[in-house]
Amino acid sequence: MMDKTAYHPFRSARAKERFLKEYDARAARWPVPSETRALDTSFGSTFVRISGKTTSPPLVLLHGGGGNSLQWIPNAKMLSEDYRLYAVDNVYDNGRSVNTRNIGGPDDLVDWLDELFTALGLGTGINLVGLSLGGWLAGWYAYRLPGRLDKVVLLAPAFTVLPLSMAFLVRAILCTVPLRLFTRSFLFWLCGDLAHGNQAGRIALKETADFAFTASRSFKPRKMIKPTMLSDAQLGSISVPILFMIGEHDKIYSTQKATEHLTKVAPRIKTEIIRDAGHDLTLARADVVNKKVLEFLR
Repeated sequence: MMDKTAYHPFRSARAKERFLKEYDARAARWPVPSETRALDTSFGSTFVRISGKTTSPPLVLLHGGGGNSLQWIPNAKMLSEDYRLYAVDNVYDNGRSVNTRNIGGPDDLVDWLDELFTALGLGTGINLVGLSLGGWLAGWYAYRLPGRLDKVVLLAPAFTVLPLSMAFLVRAILCTVPLRLFTRSFLFWLCGDLAHGNQAGRIALKETADFAFTASRSFKPRKMIKPTMLSDAQLGSISVPILFMIGEHDKIYSTQKATEHLTKVAPRIKTEIIRDAGHDLTLARADVVNKKVLEFLR
């Protein structure tokens, strides 16, 4: 169980106020009308931002590690035209969700996500899109509980297909140093296409890095989740239609090796490589990614 102070999961009341002020300022940029809900699960309260018509099929969005649902701001408008969006703040990450239990691995997160689907009133026919660590979770959910899903999109999923590169791990560890410079340097390296693109992209990336640094200094440390990969047999056994999409310049692992490996062990999984993008594909090439996601789901 967690140390549940009045300001949990934040380090202090002041840290909570600082983070939520920045969070709400960014949330004001959500491009379409939305409602928010906080839903109880056995792992804690989960915050969800909901957009789109109530009559549209459900599309659940899982963000990357160290982030929250606001990572989907560049994608929400186009995706919500045909789908009822449920953008989730992972219960074990830096958002408005409040965890009350430590999470040890993918089984815990799959159980949490399944409870969340039920709390949202979602039965079957769920479409699931996950980015980076969210893609890892989406892959594990598709393997363990495929019956509730319609289709799944994995956007540069962490671990899932290959181990993370040593270069990524070293730079990620340096981000634990409490200096803004290290967080900014890491994200500018990881999101190279955005960093070396136009000025608007660089400004957006700087804001993202600063928000990530604020989050890292605002939340209490959490027990690390064991990075369990899906085996070749597990990947090959997944029956749900899956689209695996990755930027050509991604640095978490080799794009070419990942797509070749999936073609070999799980040929039913469709693969797409996004040009002029890396791990920043949902930002640097938002229109292309949105279009390909919608084409696959349709």
